[in-house]
Amino acid sequence: MSRPIALVTAPLRGPALDELREIAEVVFDPWIEHRPIKLHGPEDLAERLTELGASIVICEADFCSGPVLELPLAVIGSTRGDPTNVDVGAATAAGIPVVHTPGRNADAVAEMTVAMLMALSRHVVPGHRDMLAGTVHGETLPYQRYRSWQVAGRTAGLVGFGAVGRATKWRLEGLGMKVVTSDPFAVDATHELDDLLAEADVVSMHAAVTPDSFGMMNASKFSLMRPGALYLNSARAGLHDIDALVAALESGHLGGAALDHVDGEKLPEGHPLLGLDNVVLTPHIGGATYDVELRQTEMIVADVSAILRGERPVHCKNPEVFS
Repeated sequence: MSRPIALVTAPLRGPALDELREIAEVVFDPWIEHRPIKLHGPEDLAERLTELGASIVICEADFCSGPVLELPLAVIGSTRGDPTNVDVGAATAAGIPVVHTPGRNADAVAEMTVAMLMALSRHVVPGHRDMLAGTVHGETLPYQRYRSWQVAGRTAGLVGFGAVGRATKWRLEGLGMKVVTSDPFAVDATHELDDLLAEADVVSMHAAVTPDSFGMMNASKFSLMRPGALYLNSARAGLHDIDALVAALESGHLGGAALDHVDGEKLPEGHPLLGLDNVVLTPHIGGATYDVELRQTEMIVADVSAILRGERPVHCKNPEVFS
């Protein structure tokens, strides 16, 4: 029998990609390798799948909805923790299994959280700017203006205790921090949110954005944090009210903030956060490691292989299609 054709627009790499090539004819065209990036809308993606005669699509950012789900697909693979680029309900109605990669970037985002913490707490960014501008020596010495508390011996509060939160916990403990956690869905979480905010020297966000968690860190919650505490968000900007965060920083109540995501991926010119020295901003790069690509390849290929063998995949968003 001829092998199925797989259109792969997600960044895959490593031995598992070779395994996929053994069981399918792979058309490998990752969106991230294009300059500028190349994303397919549903119509474009459906047209390309039809031209290739592909029955497998593995994507990360392309939109699988509408006409894509009218095709006789064997499986859709989304290299995301939550396959938000796929109309899962419509895929289920069409009998198409959707496999995904929960937790694939947990270690990468946890490392980013540590990087953000150290950059913020030890004034790495303003110190770097001083070196570039030649303003190291002025009215004060760097040793005076950049003194800080070590993180060892401090308390970190993790809001959200899923895969990323757990990967962050042991790293912070390795730095000598006491770690407390809050998560209504984790039976081993140690604190209610308000109690965590009152105790932690560092609050780090690792929750998913849901209707219940959207904007959860508002003016009231920021006021509960300890004076001088640091706020980290390596998850999503939807977890906080950005105006309330700016107010807490400008008032001096918070000692600083580090964010790896903002709405729209970019702050508008003149935004208050851009002018604060106690803020570290990075452009949503927490999961941008080659290791994440290796891991998501292993997970997706294992589940695609299982489906082609007539077996049930491990990470399926709509397992009811097998009922």
